[in-house]
Amino acid sequence: MNRTLIHTAARLHYIDGLPQVEVARRMEMSTASVSRLLTRAREEGIVRFEVPPLEELANEHDAVARALGLKQIRAIETGHPPALSVAVGKLIQDANLDANPVVAIGWGRAMQSVVTHGLPALANATVVPATGGMNQTQSHFQINEFARTTAEQMGGQAKLLFAPARPSPELYTQLVRTPEIAEVMALWERVDVTVTGIGNYVDASTSHGPGFLPEQASRVVGDVVRQYFDIDGTPIEWPNQSYQMGMSRQQLRRVPLAIGVCVGADKVDPIIGAARAGLINTLVTDARTIALVEAKLDVSEAE
Repeated sequence: MNRTLIHTAARLHYIDGLPQVEVARRMEMSTASVSRLLTRAREEGIVRFEVPPLEELANEHDAVARALGLKQIRAIETGHPPALSVAVGKLIQDANLDANPVVAIGWGRAMQSVVTHGLPALANATVVPATGGMNQTQSHFQINEFARTTAEQMGGQAKLLFAPARPSPELYTQLVRTPEIAEVMALWERVDVTVTGIGNYVDASTSHGPGFLPEQASRVVGDVVRQYFDIDGTPIEWPNQSYQMGMSRQQLRRVPLAIGVCVGADKVDPIIGAARAGLINTLVTDARTIALVEAKLDVSEAE
C-alpha cells in the first residue's frame, strides 16, 4: 500500500467518479484492496472531506433582498424540510437575542415541517402562537401544538391561545378579558422572533374565507397569519378584522427577526407581497423558488 497506489485509487474514485468495482478492474486488484486504499487515503489526508456551514451553501441573493427590503434571504439548495429547519434554526442562533426572548409561531405546511424537524435550544424562551386557531382539523393548522412543540425543543415555556382566529365582536370582547388570553396578547407587544408561513390566497368562496368583497379578492395574493396584502404589499382588510385574535400588522412589522418560510412556484407573489408589506424581514426558501421570485421582479429593481 504505497502512496502511489493510494493516490491512484483516490483519484479514480473521487475525482473521476468511478465505482470501486471499476477502480479495482483498472488497477488489477480486488475491490476489498481498493476499499482499504480509499480508507488509507482518508486517514493520511490524501482525501479530505469538508461539510461547510449551511450559510456558506445558501445563496444570499443580496440584490433581491435589497429590492424587497429584506434583511437577508436564505435560499438553500433544496426545499427538503430538514434543511429548511436547519436554516431557520441557524438564523435564530445567530440573532444574539436578549435574555428571556419571546418567539411567536405561525401555522401552515411549511411551519409544520420546520417544527417537526426541530428548532434549536433557546434559553429562557417563551413561545406563543402568532394567531388563534382555525375551525379546521388538518394537522398543519394546529398552531397551539406547534407552539408547545417548539417550546419543548427550545427548552422554554409555551403560552397557548385557546381562541379562534376570527371570533365575533361579541366573543372577542369576552376573550380579551380572560387572563390567559390577555397574557398572550401582551407578549405579542414584545416578540423578538416570528417564524411564520406565507400563505397564498386562492379562493374566497369557502366557508372558511375571510369574506372579502369581489374587488378586494381580485387583488389579494397572500397573507401572514391572516394579515392579507396585494403584490405591492398594500393591506387588504376583511370584515371585522379589528376583532382578529392574532398579531396585528403593526406588531408583526416591529419584530426584529421576522422569518417567513415557504417554497413553491405558487408562493412567488405572496413572498413579494409579504416582504413589501413588511410582515417578514427574513426569508427562508429554496433555490428554485427564489429564482422564480428574481424572474418576477423587474431587472432594474433586482439590480
